Amino acid sequence: MRILVYLGHPAHFHNYKNTIAALKAHGHEVEVLIKKKDILENLLQNAGIPYHNILEEGRKDSKTGIFLGIVKRALRLNRFCRKFHPDILTGSSVENSWIGPLRRIPVISIGEDDADVVPNYAKLTYPGASVILCPDTCDCGKWNDKAVKYPGYQELGYLHPENFTPERAVVAKYFNPDKPYFLMRFSGLNAHHDVGIRGIDNRIAGKLISLLEPHGQVYITSERPLGTDFEKYRIAINPLDIHHVMAFADLYLGDSQTMAAEAGVLGVPFVRFNDFVGRIGYLSELEDKYELGYGIKPDEEGRLYETVERLLAMPDRQAVFQQRRKQMLSEKINFADFLTQFIENYRK
Repeated sequence: MRILVYLGHPAHFHNYKNTIAALKAHGHEVEVLIKKKDILENLLQNAGIPYHNILEEGRKDSKTGIFLGIVKRALRLNRFCRKFHPDILTGSSVENSWIGPLRRIPVISIGEDDADVVPNYAKLTYPGASVILCPDTCDCGKWNDKAVKYPGYQELGYLHPENFTPERAVVAKYFNPDKPYFLMRFSGLNAHHDVGIRGIDNRIAGKLISLLEPHGQVYITSERPLGTDFEKYRIAINPLDIHHVMAFADLYLGDSQTMAAEAGVLGVPFVRFNDFVGRIGYLSELEDKYELGYGIKPDEEGRLYETVERLLAMPDRQAVFQQRRKQMLSEKINFADFLTQFIENYRK
């Protein structure tokens, strides 16, 4: 088969990298299209995966700029399909769902956020998708009849033990992995669905660091500018190494959804602090059913500090959370294997 994978975000690289390799190993012809987004190109280059950038010039961060960017990418995707003749389009892109029906190509769309969390994306993408692959905790709204729901998380496409083994030697490139350390992540919160969303500001970050520092080193990765007081904590990590660094951390704290889930499936206690808490099904399951992390809303700032202090005081924390992870893994599937088989067998 000829399969076109369209990646629009660094997280999509991780979701598809093992599936792309498996599909190629099985003899399928796979082409990868991307749009310019953060470190996506660096990830593909470092992994040695050939790709085509569908919008090298980028777009303006305005409502008009976003819409014009989608239109340009759709036109170029259509032109690419005319040459490549794919049997299947897959990814998490609006444009697939526009061009697929036009050219009568099946569109396999993946996602993990509930439709009411990403309403614009859902309205633009789900009507034209042939099928939506999502965790069984995900609510696709009025498009649930198109959903194929699986027991798992997208993060288990690349962090399942069958796909990933953390290595201390990788962490040692940056610092001593045998000394306690904490990983903090501050998101940009500038996506279209992040409007009005609160997270960890500099004042709260300062209080968290004061709680953590007596117990270990604090390292920060951030999508947004940091105050001068925080620059000494910032660390530049090769994006291909970040999950090794996360796997040996004592705690993860941040306002990023994906990194919280990644910490959870690795058995690293996470604390996420933003307005998405209670609104995203798969993260609520990681928190409420498996107790692998804690979601705290910005109106509960006191609870944030109490939770961090309680985790720091837990003497058998690592063993407890690894046991919780073991329970979670026993009930979930390897998403990369599922995605590969679904694509291969779709036309059957």
